Amino acid sequence: MHVPDGFINAPVSAATGAVAAVAVAVSLRGARRELAGAGQGVGAGAERTAPLAGLVAAFIFAVQMLNFPVAAGTSGHLLGGALAAILVGPYTGVLCVSVVLLMQGVLFADGGLTALGVNISDMAIVTTVVAYAVFRLLVKVLPRRRGSVTVASFVGALVSVPAAAVAFTAIYALGGTADVPIGKVFAAMVGVHVLIGIGEAVITALTVGAVIAVRPDLVYGARGLAKPLELRTSPLAPAGTAGSAPAPAAPAGTTTAPAAPRRSARRVWLAGIAAALVCAGGLSYYASASPDGLEKVAHDQGIDAKAKDHATKDSPLADYSVKDIADPRLAGGLAGVIGVGATLAVGTGVFVAVRRRKNAGPAESPVPAENREPAGNPAPAAEGTENPVPAVEGTGNPVPAAEGSGNA
Repeated sequence: MHVPDGFINAPVSAATGAVAAVAVAVSLRGARRELAGAGQGVGAGAERTAPLAGLVAAFIFAVQMLNFPVAAGTSGHLLGGALAAILVGPYTGVLCVSVVLLMQGVLFADGGLTALGVNISDMAIVTTVVAYAVFRLLVKVLPRRRGSVTVASFVGALVSVPAAAVAFTAIYALGGTADVPIGKVFAAMVGVHVLIGIGEAVITALTVGAVIAVRPDLVYGARGLAKPLELRTSPLAPAGTAGSAPAPAAPAGTTTAPAAPRRSARRVWLAGIAAALVCAGGLSYYASASPDGLEKVAHDQGIDAKAKDHATKDSPLADYSVKDIADPRLAGGLAGVIGVGATLAVGTGVFVAVRRRKNAGPAESPVPAENREPAGNPAPAAEGTENPVPAVEGTGNPVPAAEGSGNA
């Protein structure tokens, strides 16, 4: 559903660009909380979230190369808003899809540069917001089980694609450059994208289900479904034994909870990278060559009458093929691998920077430096006392230190 240059006039393109810029700014603020695990009780896992968000962006890029047939002469591909929102959070999801669209437009001449605001508004914002809203509603009413997360993912993804088609129709009604009846555009866009939505739902549900089966703690939409940890005392140091000390009591009015054990996300990260490389570098060769839903509707309805060539149509990676390589399989596969690597690098860099900015802050003690006691020094004796050595129990006199001894 990548909108090319020339479909939407300049004023509406500029307006959607402003909307996209505001949405990205808001998403940056929200992503800081999501990447830091704010309010979720998963601070230890927050350190893994930024690299995983970059992985999600790279995976979406790779799977978008796999066009699947949906009707005679028409194909579809993953949009990714639902998948990103459920795996890493709605704000981070908007940024994930936006990074993908930026890389596709700049490197691969897919989606017009003047239409970047249209594409972000339609494919990143609308899909993510609609999908996550439907997902959260279903998670609240369904039983609190992992299977419910998968079911809600399916439905949210299914609804998000025709919602994006409706949004495009509305944008075209405001700024379309060709004189086409909006009713025909609406019927054609929604009709074909309902079919594409089924493929989107299947891919999203399978991916979310696979991750939640092995690491539910890494799925943003599944947070809060895990059973709370139980605190157990160790049998190695029973109370009252020599050398043991009772745990300090918690302040009144506070509760304590055991910290979740750290689990490495390296296997999931490596598996995700491998899957993305296989999809982009190998399976993409077998993707459907039929035009996608928007291209098909644009050709049939005449929307593309004033379409313009992409500004980077002569890019070395244009049309997802490395220029000057004769073998189409090698040229396409290498372009896909380059795209995965570039999207992973840019996405991870953005999300790490966002998380670090959230975590950045003064680590100094609230006590001014000039008022702090030197480390290791005892507190001064109370005013009026002469000898800090404690008295022997039962006597009123302090015990003097032996001359030359090291004891006080």
